Amino acid sequence: MNPTTIIVFMAGALLGALPAFESPFAQSMALTCLMYAGLAVSWSMFSGPTRYLSLATSAFFGLGAYCTAWGLGKLPWPAVVMLGGCAAVVFAFLIGLITLRLRGAYFAVITYGLGELVKHTITHIEKTYFGTVGRVMTETPSSATVYWTVLVIAALAVWTYVAFGRSRYGHALRGIGMDEERAATLGVNPMRVKLIGFCLSSWFAGALGAAMAVRWTYIDPHTVFNPFIGFQTVLIALIGGVLTLWGPLLAAIIFSVLAESLRLQFPQIYLMSLGLLLILCVLYLPGGLASLRWATFKDWWNDSRAWARDIRDSNTPLPHGHHPTAGVFGQEQGV
Repeated sequence: MNPTTIIVFMAGALLGALPAFESPFAQSMALTCLMYAGLAVSWSMFSGPTRYLSLATSAFFGLGAYCTAWGLGKLPWPAVVMLGGCAAVVFAFLIGLITLRLRGAYFAVITYGLGELVKHTITHIEKTYFGTVGRVMTETPSSATVYWTVLVIAALAVWTYVAFGRSRYGHALRGIGMDEERAATLGVNPMRVKLIGFCLSSWFAGALGAAMAVRWTYIDPHTVFNPFIGFQTVLIALIGGVLTLWGPLLAAIIFSVLAESLRLQFPQIYLMSLGLLLILCVLYLPGGLASLRWATFKDWWNDSRAWARDIRDSNTPLPHGHHPTAGVFGQEQGV
C-alpha cells in the first residue's frame, strides 16, 4: 500500500470519527470544509478539463436544498438527498442543451442568469401557491447524520473525479478543452460528452445542497440560491488548482478556516482575504496552490533579491561631476 493511500485512509478515519469528540465548533468547521471540498472537486470535474466557466453551482445547490424543504418528513433521509441530486441533474440537462453550445463569457453569463431565473421562479411559486417565501424545517436528522452524509458525498465526489478522469469520457473532455473542433474530427461527440460531464458534476452540488439545507432552520430562495456559494466554489477551485484534485481540497480547508474565523465577526476582512488570495495566485501562482514546489520558493527568493538589487542600484548616487552621457559627448567632441 503506497503512502498516499495510507494518508487517505487515515484522514477518512479521522473525519468519520469527528462527531464522537462532541466539539460543535470542530464539527461545524469540518462540515463547511467538506461541503466546499465536494463543491470545488465536482466543479473542477467538468470545468477544469473543458475550461467552461460554470456559474450554475448556486442553482444546483438551491434546488437540492428546496427538495429537502419539500420532501423532508415525507421521504426517508437518503431518498431526500438522492432527490436533490437528481433534481439538479434534470435542471443541468435542460440548460445544458442550450448553454453548452456557447463558450467563454457567454456560457458563464447564461449559466448565472439561468440560476437567477430559477431563484425568482421558486420565489414566485412560494408566494403565489403557498403564501410564503421561505420554509421552516421542524423534522431534521441529527447533526452526526448530516455530517456523515456530507462526508460520504464529498468522498464520492473525489472518487468520481479520479474514476471519471481516467475514463474515455474524461479523456474526451480534456480533448474538447484543448481543441473542440479537432476532438470532433477524431470521432468525439462534443455535445454528448459535455452534457454527461455537466450533469455528473451537478449531481454532487444538488446532493450537497439537500444535505446542508437542514443546517438552516429556515430557508428561503435568497439564502440557498445565494450567488456567493457559486462564486466561492469557483474561487476555491481556481486558487487550489483547477486541473488538480488535491488543490481544491487544500484550498477548501483554507477557505473554511477563514470562513469560520472571520465571516461573522469581520466580514469585510474575509472578503478582502478572498480577493487577495485570488490576486496573488493569478500573479505569482497561475497553476494554483497545487503547483507549489520547493523550486517555486527558490524562484521567488531569487526574483525578490534581483528586484531589491535593481532598486538599490537605481538609488545609488553618481560620482560628483559625472554624467551618464559624458563619455559619449566627449568622444563626439574629440572627433
